[in-house]
Amino acid sequence: MKKITTRTLAPLLLSACLAQMGTAQASIAYVSNEKDDSLSLIDLDSLEVIETIDVGQRPRGITFSKDFSKLYICASDDDTVQIMDTTTHQIIGELPSGEDPEQFSLHPDNRRLYISNEDDALVTVVDAQDATVLAQIDVGVEPEGMAVSPRGDLAINTSETTSMLHWIDTETHELIHNTRVEQRPRHVEFNQDGSRFWASSEIGGTVAVIDVDSKEIIKTLRFEIKGVHPDKVQPVGVKLTDDGKYAFVALGPANHVAVVDAQSFEVLDYLLVGRRVWHMEFDSKQQLLLTTNGISGDVSVIDVDDLKVTKSIKVGRYPWGVAVKP
Repeated sequence: MKKITTRTLAPLLLSACLAQMGTAQASIAYVSNEKDDSLSLIDLDSLEVIETIDVGQRPRGITFSKDFSKLYICASDDDTVQIMDTTTHQIIGELPSGEDPEQFSLHPDNRRLYISNEDDALVTVVDAQDATVLAQIDVGVEPEGMAVSPRGDLAINTSETTSMLHWIDTETHELIHNTRVEQRPRHVEFNQDGSRFWASSEIGGTVAVIDVDSKEIIKTLRFEIKGVHPDKVQPVGVKLTDDGKYAFVALGPANHVAVVDAQSFEVLDYLLVGRRVWHMEFDSKQQLLLTTNGISGDVSVIDVDDLKVTKSIKVGRYPWGVAVKP
């Protein structure tokens, strides 16, 4: 269970009072700090850290339930997925995630959670409401990235060592297809209608754009940043705007985010952010994009309209995942 400390007690009381009074609150970004075993909460109006919460060991992937009442946290070194009540910020349960959960994706039905188990070469499917394991699916070596299509019929898992994308039928939980990509695929992101997805390959230095119906790679993106050695260009996180205009790609130790025209696949710009940029998330209106920068221990704020970095926010050690509650 979560420890209540002096750094968490006061904000908890304040949150309870505000909720009781019916006071409107700003959107909040939750950031997992991998080496501090904590979450940093950022008020997206003030762009300041307003709370730090102790959680399980080595938190990485985080995601909300569809109604934002719960936050699921991959506590990797505890071999579990924790469930946090987002009103009280108490850990209220755990899910049988399998060993070393790293990333996961919640099905549109708000029940099935697809979890990659890096050490076991498995994808574990858990019913998040009754905490039961529905299936375990054999995939490649070192699975990490995980995404479920907005259509709900397909899940994609990446295996880093095998350099493959594994296609999973969400009704039968069977592996139906594999796609070979470049070295160390890390992340998968579907577009708004589920017709395409983007998959990053960290060591390969590329992002593959894949058509779901044909199962074909329709574009492989490469990145060149003036003054940055190609070996440091290591794509990880990808985020797509709902309007289909932009794709943003976190380029790891290159310390930049690539801005890509999501229709023509032209790289429009490179935005300098913090050191070792991992993952990203939009605010609810997609006006801001937040990046987690592991080595510098901060979050960069990108203005999506102006394509400019506007602020750096210090958080805990090695921030990894980020999720936004409206």
